[in-house]
Amino acid sequence: MYPKAYYDYLIYFHGYRDYFECHEVLEEHWKLKPRGKRDYHWVGLIQIAVGLYHERRGNITGAKRMLSSALTIIQSEREEIRKLGLDSQQLMTMLSTRVKELSEERPVFSDMNLPIIDHDLLITCQEQCQHLGITWAHRSDLNNNYLIHKHKKRDRSEVIEERTFQIKKRHTQQNN
Repeated sequence: MYPKAYYDYLIYFHGYRDYFECHEVLEEHWKLKPRGKRDYHWVGLIQIAVGLYHERRGNITGAKRMLSSALTIIQSEREEIRKLGLDSQQLMTMLSTRVKELSEERPVFSDMNLPIIDHDLLITCQEQCQHLGITWAHRSDLNNNYLIHKHKKRDRSEVIEERTFQIKKRHTQQNN
């Protein structure tokens, strides 16, 4: 019923608490459609993960910016968010509360659980977590340096190689 990338996003979000990977898998899915035809609601979910990634790292300014932007998108894409089995109203309330707390510089990070209202989706994700040997909706391991700073610690050779290829490709197209 839902794209595989969405299931993966939910597993990374609630199971691994790997907000960086949430961003990666959903952005890849979002980019499958050409520019101008991409589904905007995915951006809101991507930005929630990015906002939480920033917040967990202590980048409060980045977190507020991302979560505020996500809130704006979720407000404009309520029906699409609902079609993804989420309670869009509850999600908007959660995001609004989190942005307010960040503005008050709440000192301790806490994970967020998306308000999944599609019971079958929830059960499928929980069962997948159990199969993977991870706990659904557990707390982030704030001592896991790799998880907290993944954007700095991961192997970026593939990303750099692809970026170089795309630059060369654009340069070749411009010169023809």
